[in-house]
Amino acid sequence: MIDIKTKIHDKFSIEFKVGFVTRRKAKKNDFSVAMWIFVPDSLDITPATYSKQDFYRDVKTNIRLITPSFILRDIVGGQALPYNNVKNAAITMASDPSRSHSTDFIYQAKMFAAIVKSSLRDECNYIIAADNEDQAKLVSNYVQNLRGIVNAFKDLKMLISTPSVPSYAIEAYNMACDFLCTVSNQHSLKLLKSLKTKKSMNAQKQEIVDLVSEINALRHARGYSSTADVYKHGVLKKYVESQLYLRVPKKRDGFLVEQAYYSLAAGLAMIFATVIAWAFQSYFGQFTWPLFLALIISYMMKDRIKDLMRYWFAHRISNNYYDNKAKISLNNKQIGKLKEAMDFIQRSKVPQEVLKIRKTGALIPSENVRLGEKVILYRKKVYIDRDKMMENASYNYSGVNDIIRLHMNSFMHKMDNPQVSIDYLDENGKLKTALCPKDYYINIVLEYRYDSIVDYKHLIITLNREGISSIEERNI
Repeated sequence: MIDIKTKIHDKFSIEFKVGFVTRRKAKKNDFSVAMWIFVPDSLDITPATYSKQDFYRDVKTNIRLITPSFILRDIVGGQALPYNNVKNAAITMASDPSRSHSTDFIYQAKMFAAIVKSSLRDECNYIIAADNEDQAKLVSNYVQNLRGIVNAFKDLKMLISTPSVPSYAIEAYNMACDFLCTVSNQHSLKLLKSLKTKKSMNAQKQEIVDLVSEINALRHARGYSSTADVYKHGVLKKYVESQLYLRVPKKRDGFLVEQAYYSLAAGLAMIFATVIAWAFQSYFGQFTWPLFLALIISYMMKDRIKDLMRYWFAHRISNNYYDNKAKISLNNKQIGKLKEAMDFIQRSKVPQEVLKIRKTGALIPSENVRLGEKVILYRKKVYIDRDKMMENASYNYSGVNDIIRLHMNSFMHKMDNPQVSIDYLDENGKLKTALCPKDYYINIVLEYRYDSIVDYKHLIITLNREGISSIEERNI
């Protein structure tokens, strides 16, 4: 299964979170995603102004394991796997603080904090979307469960506070605990904000306030980061979630084949020049003016033939190979691979199903027949070996997330002013002037394949020279 979520990451970039979810019974899992980007002519995004290098400069990708899924009440207590894993690792490290035991404790502490973060996000979204009559009980359960999680992780400090435990393990625990306090407050305050206008929930709102106050007291007592320290929060997030990120060193695809084709092109050009020189020398003899002119012309033609052959071979390569390829590695062990490519393509080569979906996003009827819209195709193939991914794993990983961040700055260079003056008559017949937004619209059609399943998603990006305004997903 492929799950795609999109959002505005910041004012100038959008984020695609592509989840490649493997099947447990399938050893090999192959995924394919294609993204058609329809760009208005007025933005002047063409192969001459926007190269492959420009595109890959604007695209940032991270591949990470999908965070194991737990509901909030199953993280601590009884047979709860996340807390038992980190607690047992803490006890083992305190008894025998070897390098391997310390490393395992750090791993389990990071995983615990990352799991809590993911669970908090899902729990808060569920509560906010719930019916009013259910929210009161859900909020009370949320507060009770989160308080238990924070207190349980806080108490681990006593287990590892021994002279033999290395300082870097203590530091790792503090960073994980700091992060846990930060995300707990962030989601709790988000939940509190959603209940702001509901007077019937005053008791539940007070429960959230009390919980946040307790967490803030813990942060203050232990010298953790303040609420306003945004930079440190970002560092803590990267540190805690680093355990989930996978190594994906990219390199060019088809490089050796490309060099072989280019060598063949040079050889064919040289054969042409040599044949011309030999033929004229045989006919005119040595050191004659016709032979001299023939040699000059043959070498001129040789370079043109070489360039034309290189161009022809390059197009053959691009049709059969991708731009980049990479091995996906977990703990220095390959668990999969990926390939990616970007090309400008003619509208006539866009699949009819994709064009049909694109037309449903037309803002005016004439937009359906515009012929000059440029189309960028970004495609990616991913292969995951589930057996290798799960070797020696302490959690059940469902797959990997490919987080693609597309920066739109290059698309904004030639936009008009973000607002334009419009004259109009008001209801009294008086001439008025108003400032109206000058927006542009980029359509994106996503096609994703897994096994025999093919699905599509249609997005419309609204943006102007000041940044991205919105992302709208259209029904297909």
